[in-house]
Amino acid sequence: MLNNLVEASLRYKFLVIIIFLVVGVLGWRAVTTIPIDAFPDVTPTQVNIYTESPGLAAEDVEQLLTFPVESGMAGLPGVTEIRSVSLFGLSYVSVYFEDSMDIYFARRLVMERLQEVGNRIPREYGRPEMGPNTSGLGQVFWYTVERADEKLKSGLTDMDLRTLQDWTVRLILRTAPGVDDVMSWGGRERQFQVVIDPLRLIKYGLRYKDVMEVIEANNR
Repeated sequence: MLNNLVEASLRYKFLVIIIFLVVGVLGWRAVTTIPIDAFPDVTPTQVNIYTESPGLAAEDVEQLLTFPVESGMAGLPGVTEIRSVSLFGLSYVSVYFEDSMDIYFARRLVMERLQEVGNRIPREYGRPEMGPNTSGLGQVFWYTVERADEKLKSGLTDMDLRTLQDWTVRLILRTAPGVDDVMSWGGRERQFQVVIDPLRLIKYGLRYKDVMEVIEANNR
């Protein structure tokens, strides 16, 4: 068979040259257009779910936040694995799908199920939210906000640093090209307390529930 191949190549020299040139051009085009990445994304299709509940211990986060989300996502079609991390005040759940699953279809499935899961979690413990459309390699940088000047250590509290992160540093970083989202964790979030006077509620004919509904509607 090898002899026949050699004889055919010698007999049809022009055809062999044409085939060689075509293969060479196609190969050069493939080399110049192939995407090159220093860290190729080999992770499967995944959707991340975050639930923040400041002040909640890690054990309570696992029972009250992580477990309901995991159990709710377990029945989705195409799910191959579910992983979770429960930290102080933060629940992080990753739902992995089959490689053939379209990422946008997977996110739609998770979004539909999140509405049902959110009703199982008490509102005061936080609401689960779907993370940005990133892969397992999307988390590329961790940083801390600290007091650089020794003179300011007595003046800046953990709450001041968290406020600086949420309302200044985070907003600036989100405008950088390629940045999808910036998560804040740690510190003390600034809170505003509303002290209700029962006598004034009676005076104006209001209920405690009415005040809560107005506050929630104003902070959405």
